[in-house]
Amino acid sequence: MKKGDIFEGIVDRTEFPNKGIVFIEEPDCKVLVKNVLPGQRIRFQITKKKKGKPEGRLLEVIEPAANEQPSGCIHFGSCGGCRYQNLSYPDQLALKRSQVEELIRKAGFEFSIEDIYGSPTEYGYRNKMEYTFGDEYKDGPLALGMHKKNSFYDIVPISGCRIVNPDFNVIVQTVLAYFRGLGATFYHRIRHEGYLRHLVLRRSVKTGDILVNLVTSSQGELDEEGFVERLLSLEQGDPTADSSNETGAVYAGPDRVKGRIVGILHTINDSVADVVKSDETRILYGEDYFYEYLFGQRFKISPFSFFQTNTLGAEVLYEKVREYVGDTKDKLVYDLYTGTGTIAQMLAPVADKVIGVEIVEEAVEAARINAADNGLDNCEFIAGDVLKVLDDLTEKPDVLVLDPPRDGINPKALRKIISYGVDEMVYVSCKPTSLMRDLVILGEAGYRVKRCSLVDMFPGTVHVETIVLLQKLNS
Repeated sequence: MKKGDIFEGIVDRTEFPNKGIVFIEEPDCKVLVKNVLPGQRIRFQITKKKKGKPEGRLLEVIEPAANEQPSGCIHFGSCGGCRYQNLSYPDQLALKRSQVEELIRKAGFEFSIEDIYGSPTEYGYRNKMEYTFGDEYKDGPLALGMHKKNSFYDIVPISGCRIVNPDFNVIVQTVLAYFRGLGATFYHRIRHEGYLRHLVLRRSVKTGDILVNLVTSSQGELDEEGFVERLLSLEQGDPTADSSNETGAVYAGPDRVKGRIVGILHTINDSVADVVKSDETRILYGEDYFYEYLFGQRFKISPFSFFQTNTLGAEVLYEKVREYVGDTKDKLVYDLYTGTGTIAQMLAPVADKVIGVEIVEEAVEAARINAADNGLDNCEFIAGDVLKVLDDLTEKPDVLVLDPPRDGINPKALRKIISYGVDEMVYVSCKPTSLMRDLVILGEAGYRVKRCSLVDMFPGTVHVETIVLLQKLNS
């Protein structure tokens, strides 16, 4: 077997997040092929051997899996966002559960998953999306959408994405048509030339309020009045009607949204990195925030503040976290990697004090504002790296909640967390492979997994949230 060889085979299983395993009889070996489903007969080409293990690139699905079904999304297959929209939702949940169970087994653990909890809405659930300007193909017309699957350059123009609120599809088409009409250029990520970079849309599920943030380089001029006028020319309907749309289809009429545009922003970003960041952000219309509601509390959402992208799914996730944390009456709670302090504020009403730590200063400022807005005077939020902040937090907490970024917890920070010696802690992970690595260290320190469950925050995609309750042995 060498690079370039082409084989056919049946996908035996998939490992997290989307790695298919295909067994080949001649030669006797297994090949890793991404973006496939168990049971599919596929044709693939060997691309490389990593540590002696061959990897292949999918060329064709010869026969679909027995449980496969047509996707209702017109972009599925070309867009790099979703992977599992050709499975029923129960089958998606079963597949994600089996993948995490396999990770648990391979890591040498024996705990079981209590259940996997699905998102309340399968479609239209995303309250935030970052779209990229580019071209659909080299030197093609201006496009606005998502990166094409397995491509850094090509953009799939988005008109009917199913996982966002349909208002987003209307706004994307409106913005694209506006700039095409002007003959505007996009920012070329290799030459670092051009103007249009990203369009970031956020929408409150509970109110329908929408923020529109156009991100450009400084290599051009925006007709601010014309841009605002075009967006506000959209007919805006009842913001609360059909806010959890189940179809993911575009609303009838290309110039109508059901939400309400409350802010239009222009962000200048001259960073060479292909990320959304702000050198300067100007308000062109309205405000630079709206409010979202969870568990009867109000949260101020600004352009760059972190908030779970599935609001209704977040309620499922945080309800399970609250169950695992248990009684917090008269207790000191540390909420590490707190973001905008959602978990901290959920636990604060029945705790003595909650201290949240977050490295993103804007998120910390938002957490402080939200806590004051919700009448919570027992929340303290500290801006800084958890690794460094823990040196100054000498008081032993009664409860520890960990909700780190995708890469998990810095090993040095994890050892400081372990040094508190709390009887129980709750770990929320958006990447189960990182969680397994951290659980090995926690296990060596005398902690075992007492409970574990999954929450699917991202239907149609490969991602899943894992929650574990850890208990110190002999506590």
